[in-house]
Amino acid sequence: MSTFQTVNYQTSSTTVKRNRMRNRAAAALATLLSAAVLIAGCGSNGDQAASANSNGAGEPEVLELSYQGTVEGVTFPELAEDLGYLAPIKLKWIGNTISGPQDIQTVATGQADFGGAFNGAVIKLVSAGAPIRSVISYYGMDEENYNGYFVLEDSPIKSARDLIGKKVGMNTLGAHGEFVLKEYLQRGGLTDEEIKQVTLVALPPVNIAQSLRAGQIDVASLGGVLRDKLSAEGGVRKLFSDFELFGAQSAGTIVFKEKFIKDNPNTVRKFVEATAKAIEWARNQPRETVIQRSEAIIKNRGRQETGTIVKYWKTTSLAGKGGTIRPEEFEIWRKWLEKSGDKKAGEVKLEDLFTNEFNPYKAEVEK
Repeated sequence: MSTFQTVNYQTSSTTVKRNRMRNRAAAALATLLSAAVLIAGCGSNGDQAASANSNGAGEPEVLELSYQGTVEGVTFPELAEDLGYLAPIKLKWIGNTISGPQDIQTVATGQADFGGAFNGAVIKLVSAGAPIRSVISYYGMDEENYNGYFVLEDSPIKSARDLIGKKVGMNTLGAHGEFVLKEYLQRGGLTDEEIKQVTLVALPPVNIAQSLRAGQIDVASLGGVLRDKLSAEGGVRKLFSDFELFGAQSAGTIVFKEKFIKDNPNTVRKFVEATAKAIEWARNQPRETVIQRSEAIIKNRGRQETGTIVKYWKTTSLAGKGGTIRPEEFEIWRKWLEKSGDKKAGEVKLEDLFTNEFNPYKAEVEK
C-alpha cells in the first residue's frame, strides 16, 4: 500500500519546521508500523553465522548513522545497537518519522542515512527517480501481527460496499494502509468511481483509536501494538486485515542511498548483519524478554515516552529469516501499481529495488 493517490514527499526546509514535524510523529504500521518496527532478534546459530560474515569484511567506513525513530517504539537497528551487535557503529537519532514515505524521503534528500517504508512506497519513490535501495525487511504480517481495519462494535459496516461514503483513518496516504484498503474495495466489487467515494484520512497513529471512538472516522487502520491496545480496550470489531488478503509476508524495508552503499559497503554490511541478528534474537527469545528489553531501551533513551504500549508486542512479523527480502514481496506491489495505472512504477525492475547482498542469511532466499 484504480485511482492511486499521489503522496506529498516534500520535507520542510528549516530545522525548526523539520523538528516540529518529527515531534508530531507516530508509531505504527506499520507499522508497527508498527509492531514490526518494535523489536527484533537472533539465536545462537545465527550469531555465529553473522559473526563469521563480519569477520571477513573490512572495517566500517562510517561510524555514525543518522535516522528517524518511532514514538513509543523500538526499531530493529535500535535493538541491534542496544544488544551490542552494531558496534563500533553508533546511531544518531534526529527525530521521529511521521510516516514511511516521509522516512525514506529523508534518505533520498540526504537528511538521514537510512529509513524504512512499505515496499509499495519504495517502488513509488524509486520510479520517481530517487537513488535508493532496500537492504533488509523490518516489518510484515502474520496471524498475530497484522494491519487491521476496525469499526465500532455496533457499526452497520459489514462489507466493502458499506464503506462507500465513509471515512477511513490511517497513518499516511500512499502507503501500506491505502494499498491494502483499495485491494479490499476492489475485491469487494467496487468500481473506481465508487472507490473514490471512500474518504481516506491521514492521522497520527496514536490518535486513530480515539478518532474512531469519537465518531470522527468510521474505520480505523492500525497495526502492531496500537492495534492490540485498541482490541484490548474493547468495543470494536475487525472488518478485515492485510494478512487475510495477502497471507504471511514481509511488507516494509529499510533503504540507503545507492551512493552511500557504493562508498561505504562495510558500514552497510555491518548494519544489515547487526539488524538481522537483532531480528533473530527477538524471534527466538521469550516474548516477555523482548518486551522487557524494549521497555528498558525506551526508558534509558529519554525521549519523554511512557513505554506502556510495548507490552502489547507479539512477534517480529517478518517472513524471511534475518529480514531477508523475497522477490515476491516487491513484485506483488509492483504489479498492483501497474494494474492501478502507474506505468512508471510498473516498469521498475526488481534488481533496482533491493539487495540481499549484505545479509548473512541470504542463502535462505537462494534455496
